[in-house]
Amino acid sequence: MRALIQRVTGASVTVDGERISSIGKGLLVLVGIKADDTREDIDYLCRKIVNLRIFPDENGVMNCSVLQVGGEILSVSQFTLMASCRKGNRPSYIAAAPAEISEPLYGEFCDSLSLMLGREVGRGVFGADMKVELLNDGPVTIWIDSADR
Repeated sequence: MRALIQRVTGASVTVDGERISSIGKGLLVLVGIKADDTREDIDYLCRKIVNLRIFPDENGVMNCSVLQVGGEILSVSQFTLMASCRKGNRPSYIAAAPAEISEPLYGEFCDSLSLMLGREVGRGVFGADMKVELLNDGPVTIWIDSADR
């Protein structure tokens, strides 16, 4: 399971011209799921995400987590994070889990994030053509792969 985490001052998801989710200060999390991902991968990533010390403290040092600053999280499923560009110029998505595996895992991931954050996590619409807007703060962008633990 892979997550691309961006510290934002705001982010939103629009589907078919309708804004379906938005957050203020917090994290936009793009998540990619492999067929062999498990509950362990979900727990590992969620713990890392809510505890990442990437928000500034009173001295301007990145030393606070989204929990500590009372921030929000918007989670968006993105199979393209599983892309391989090793051969040629057309990415291969063979490592991405099929929808029957990834959709329930994405739901579990969002539910776990909500529990750990102590508030509802905004969500994209699985499998939809989404328009994601964000204002990256910093910019701060972090990549975490549960296979690298």
